[in-house]
Amino acid sequence: QVQLVESGGGLVQAGGSLRLSCAASGRTISSYAMGWFRQAPGKERESVAAIGWGGDSTNYADSVKGRFTISRDNAKNMVYLQMNTLKPEDTAVYYCAVRKVYGSAYPSLRDDDYGYWGQGTQVTVSS
Repeated sequence: QVQLVESGGGLVQAGGSLRLSCAASGRTISSYAMGWFRQAPGKERESVAAIGWGGDSTNYADSVKGRFTISRDNAKNMVYLQMNTLKPEDTAVYYCAVRKVYGSAYPSLRDDDYGYWGQGTQVTVSS
């Protein structure tokens, strides 16, 4: 079992930045791809970004390309999401997740590829 705890969310004005963190415990995540997803009120969950186990392979949803950066520190069992130039449409609960497959180098954006999820952190961007 692995437990994931997200932090770093909050209220920010449009154009601002936030850095989300995801702390994993119970299992090392160094051999698993990790992903960030989000869900806005009344909408389905959508992918945001993903990173392979080695950290050198990343994938982003078109809506965040060039604004968000995913990274990881395997020594600390942490994953991060740096969010810049935030827009009101980025408002959502953000979740991190661990991919089901051990040794997953490919940063999948499919949520059904992920097996463990955190409780989420709220990000609100005001206009």
